[in-house]
Amino acid sequence: MITPILMLGAGRMGGAMIEGWLAANAFAGGELMVRDPRPGPSALAAEAAGAALNPPDGELARARTVVLAVKPQIWREAAAEAAPWLHADAVIVSIAAGVKSRDITREFGGRCVARVMPTTAAAIGQGTASLYADDPAALARAHALFEPLGTVVDLLDEGLMHAATAVSGSAPAYLYAFIEALEAAGAAAGLSPKDAQRLARSTLTGAVALLARSGEEPAELRRQVTSPGGTTQAALDVLLAAEGLPGLLREAVAAAVRRSKELGA
Repeated sequence: MITPILMLGAGRMGGAMIEGWLAANAFAGGELMVRDPRPGPSALAAEAAGAALNPPDGELARARTVVLAVKPQIWREAAAEAAPWLHADAVIVSIAAGVKSRDITREFGGRCVARVMPTTAAAIGQGTASLYADDPAALARAHALFEPLGTVVDLLDEGLMHAATAVSGSAPAYLYAFIEALEAAGAAAGLSPKDAQRLARSTLTGAVALLARSGEEPAELRRQVTSPGGTTQAALDVLLAAEGLPGLLREAVAAAVRRSKELGA
């Protein structure tokens, strides 16, 4: 039994999961329980759909799946408040970056744990979730939660969660930062801010859609739009230089990995 699902936290990521489940009819509102001291729009929408919002402690025993969706800095407090009330067979699914399975299991009284690093595109059914669990039942539970929300990737080693966080969980912010910078560069080149915005966003979303639909490798698509000696080549000579995008992304991913490890210390 997967439901009821108890959400410990319904902020940006937890809220995206709730939105995605309801939109996909994966779980009904009545199958959800939400604990959040400052419920946002997603939690309130779940309540309107029948979810139990901030139920009393005694009700937590009904939960069969518990999603730990609070910030990593406060996960122990959330565990301490909920664990004494949970059913012995409840499965914990954690999306707290950097926090190790063994620590979560200990704080939740020995219950089995799956770790997941999702993305907020889960809200529209196009999320990406990296999963790890050494317990097959916990892994199956995580699959049941995240397959309705997009793409699921199983990791064979928990240590790879740090890299998955850096390459996937944090990566939407990298893309948004790139779009911001491209829009600003377009305006600096003489376009109106509005035109720079429309051109950059439409072009990049179209390019990503083509990548997804074509099945081609990014390098091949790049070659297809790069004429030798042309304008694109001139720009790529800057972006792909030793001090350019490849090196910057390696440094960015390494920094995210380090921080993920620090959060779990």
